[in-house]
Amino acid sequence: MMKHDAKLLRKLTTWAWLGALVVVFAFPLVWMLSYSLRPTTEPPPNRLEFLAPPFAFENYLIALDRYVALGRFLLNSLVVVVVAVPLTVVTASWAGFAMSQLSKRAQVFLFGLCLAWLLVPPPTVWVPRFLFFVQIGWIDSFAALIAPAAMGASPFYVMLFYLACLRVSREVYESAQVEGASPLRIWYSIALPAAWPCVITVAMLAFTFFWNDYVSPLLYLRSPSNFTLPVGLETLQQLAQSNYPVLMAAAVIMVAPIVLLFALTQRFFLQEQIDLVRTVRAPNQIEGRTR
Repeated sequence: MMKHDAKLLRKLTTWAWLGALVVVFAFPLVWMLSYSLRPTTEPPPNRLEFLAPPFAFENYLIALDRYVALGRFLLNSLVVVVVAVPLTVVTASWAGFAMSQLSKRAQVFLFGLCLAWLLVPPPTVWVPRFLFFVQIGWIDSFAALIAPAAMGASPFYVMLFYLACLRVSREVYESAQVEGASPLRIWYSIALPAAWPCVITVAMLAFTFFWNDYVSPLLYLRSPSNFTLPVGLETLQQLAQSNYPVLMAAAVIMVAPIVLLFALTQRFFLQEQIDLVRTVRAPNQIEGRTR
């Protein structure tokens, strides 16, 4: 009986801590949503209010069209992520799968190279990348924003796919090769299905990366009609500094797709974290697969 009570107490304590974390992380989102529905004709509240009627849903229409063409910027961001996210998944998975098929020495070298590249500050590549895009004529085009996706977008995504491909036994890959399967067929039919949680995780992270990217549009785009949502949100903040409900409505438009995407894919995200921990904790098994 005492063991049962202790187990119940631990479970209740765990749920209490989780509930507290949910409140802490959900509070800014709920407050932002509540403030975005506040009528612009009313003065700012002198205390916290959550979803107090009347609701001014027209704030979202004002945010999309009155001060800046935020609707156009939203469409531009959607175009970028629709192209960049699948391209990132394909190229990063190709690189990770290719790494898993090399010798152990080559794998260690390339994995260390990925780690080293993660330590490079992003501002160090802004100038050479800008000069390169000027030379090939990609300034003021979406191609400059999508270009990182053609190289996996981040070494971290390549590392995730590399570790995911190691979970498949080396003998499975070799058997497919003996049967005459090409590397592309092995990647598509064996490696990619086995790494499905990794695919969803990288897609979600890539979506967040390209959706929130503020620096690249600011550096490479010139025409206001090509601006993406982060730049449009900054412009709106400058033009409507005191109109907080409209600013909050624009912020909800910016944040809502990410929150919705995480809510839909969190199961795969958590599964990938569990698989990653298991892979890291089984070095002997990995070593046998990389010989």
